[in-house]
Amino acid sequence: MQIGSLTLEAPTVLAPLAGITNLPFRLLAREAGCALVYSEMVSAEALVRGQPNTFALLRSLPAEKPLAVQLFGSDPGRMAEAAAMVAASGADVLDINFGCAVKKVVKTGSGAALMRTPKLAQALLAAVRKAVRIPLTIKLRSGWERSAAQAFELGAIAQECGVDAVAIHPRTAVQKFSGRADWSVIAALKARLKIPVIGNGDVFCAEDAARMLSETGCDAVMVGRGAIGYPRIFAEIASRLREEPAPPEAAGERAAVMRRYAELSAACYGPQIGSQLMRHRLGWFTKGIRGGATFRKAASAIASMEEAYELIAGLERAMRA
Repeated sequence: MQIGSLTLEAPTVLAPLAGITNLPFRLLAREAGCALVYSEMVSAEALVRGQPNTFALLRSLPAEKPLAVQLFGSDPGRMAEAAAMVAASGADVLDINFGCAVKKVVKTGSGAALMRTPKLAQALLAAVRKAVRIPLTIKLRSGWERSAAQAFELGAIAQECGVDAVAIHPRTAVQKFSGRADWSVIAALKARLKIPVIGNGDVFCAEDAARMLSETGCDAVMVGRGAIGYPRIFAEIASRLREEPAPPEAAGERAAVMRRYAELSAACYGPQIGSQLMRHRLGWFTKGIRGGATFRKAASAIASMEEAYELIAGLERAMRA
């Protein structure tokens, strides 16, 4: 798949997820075979103001490349300034959020709210496109109504403004993550645009990914919630698209991924913050496995990285038994 000047090795993308797709998690996804990873959502306003915690979200490593950084905001000038900062940080792709339906984002006119203001959206995209040369994408929803008319309008605007690809999560802003994603909207948008379309929504296994590609004709599949705690999904999708059976998960494989995530988190944030993150994030990897609930309860009291490693080792022994 081609996004502007960037060629992807496979039609798989890790969705931007606030509080989840940090550097350690993105590295896990890339190691599992994901072709393009997205950062957490970054506030353009906070970035321009020089807030250290926001600038830290741009931190990257060569091993995760290619990386897409997602910005949100509603002021064309501030967005263009922030976009230039993202490009200077070494990001391979710049993405603009048109789909976040969280109240604190929408009330600023950002995220999904921009789908209600097409003239502002056009001005914003034109300003950002002028500010950066790296590939530019947008991620949107169906809109506020099921007709998806707003998605079709914004997709056309994006194409006219020089956006290189569009990712769409076919749920309305009101739905958030409830109900089912209407994949027919992905197909309809793909039929309307000449630029690549990335499908997103309700991909929880390799078969879902293959079906989305087949049913909608989209150029790539973006996986969000389906990858939380299970980055192996990208390897399974790759096997499915090659029409090869995916090797079964080995007894100690889950624990090895958890240990890797803990090590990356400690290296990225330091042992103190790393251990705090493990209190709830290690639990992601235990859903659906025997003893998962007991593990999550114990993980909530982790006080050091040593405790985290000991807990993972105990789970591994139990899974091998």
